[in-house]
Amino acid sequence: MLQVNYIRENREKVLERLSVRNFKQPELVDEIIKIDEERRQAQTSLDSLSAIANSSAKQIGELMRNGKKEEADVLKSETTANKEQIKNLSDVLTDAEAKLHSLIVQLPNLPHESVPTGATPEENEVVLVHGEPAVLGENALPHWELTARYDIIDFELGTKIAGAGFPVYKGKGARLQRALINFFLDRAVDAGYREMQVPLLVNEASGFGTGQLPDKEGQMYHAGIDNLYLIPTAEVPVTNLYRDVILKEEELPVKNTAYTPCFRREAGSYGAHVRGLNRLHQFDKVELVQVVHPETSYDVLEQMSSYVQSLLKDLGLHYRVLNLCGGDMGFVAAKTYDMEVWSAAQQRWLEVSSVSNFETYQSNRLKLRFKGATGKTQLAHTLNGSALALPRIVASILENNQTDKGIKIPEVLVKYTGFEYID
Repeated sequence: MLQVNYIRENREKVLERLSVRNFKQPELVDEIIKIDEERRQAQTSLDSLSAIANSSAKQIGELMRNGKKEEADVLKSETTANKEQIKNLSDVLTDAEAKLHSLIVQLPNLPHESVPTGATPEENEVVLVHGEPAVLGENALPHWELTARYDIIDFELGTKIAGAGFPVYKGKGARLQRALINFFLDRAVDAGYREMQVPLLVNEASGFGTGQLPDKEGQMYHAGIDNLYLIPTAEVPVTNLYRDVILKEEELPVKNTAYTPCFRREAGSYGAHVRGLNRLHQFDKVELVQVVHPETSYDVLEQMSSYVQSLLKDLGLHYRVLNLCGGDMGFVAAKTYDMEVWSAAQQRWLEVSSVSNFETYQSNRLKLRFKGATGKTQLAHTLNGSALALPRIVASILENNQTDKGIKIPEVLVKYTGFEYID
């Protein structure tokens, strides 16, 4: 979440950056400043009265030791009145802090200066386009027909077991999934990321720390009895490894990667654009998370974007990179690049990765800090990126690589699959 001091000291800039997001509740900023002023006044008065009470307690002790009971009793009566005021001010402070917290968590992160203004995906900025679309024959099929033809993914069987959006991978389809996961993990480790295996359920504190709660609780599966949430991405548990942690500056950057299944309740509406693998309730993903020095975070964002692009190039996929406009970014992001691959059979772009810099928004919630050589602590910057989410990668591989012999496997995956074609 945003820092209260920054909001108070930079009101106009905060409002200007929120307008880039097309944020609909700018009045929250002034409410936060007003409540914060009340909180600070209450804190100042409380500190003053507490100091007086402490001083009076010492004086009472001295008076009693010197046999001046009457003077001590007078001071005691004054102290009793002070204690009542202290209690009232403590209640005011507690109430103000609760109100302040409830308001500030409603403010999204402030977009970076390079984020374009806009409210819809159509206003995203195309940064680059790589490669050319695959040229397919007239009888080319979308992936949901290819998976049925080659008996590699069964959507109906998944619906029988769990419901729509939970596919069953079979035979070479399952092996392709495993191949992609291993390829992505091996590449991440080679790039200096440490592989982690993390829980698939998280508590409320973890969901709050990375910004899923209270913003996205309706999109998450909730285990009510235990009050745990199935993770929507490995970003949540991996980033929360550093909740309430103070790192040493020389430990930065921290680079972790993890493969997990991911679970999301919202799977979209009906229609071809969400058919098959295009949008699922359960899917596999390899995630990258970095904790870095604030001075380097935007260089790191570019590096992570380039890294994800290298995976798409190795898979031989035609892709583009988007700089998301303010209104299309996630709640906690300061800047996001989306990578989309071209589906030649569906004739449309499919998002396969988002790489985001959250600056201090998550670390402020997480109390994730680092200490420099001077001994001063400050908030770190956090970043994450999908490298990669499997469903639409699989859809694109199937659709773009369909031939008369079957589905040709990208060369970099053959050593992982053990076969060159799905036939």
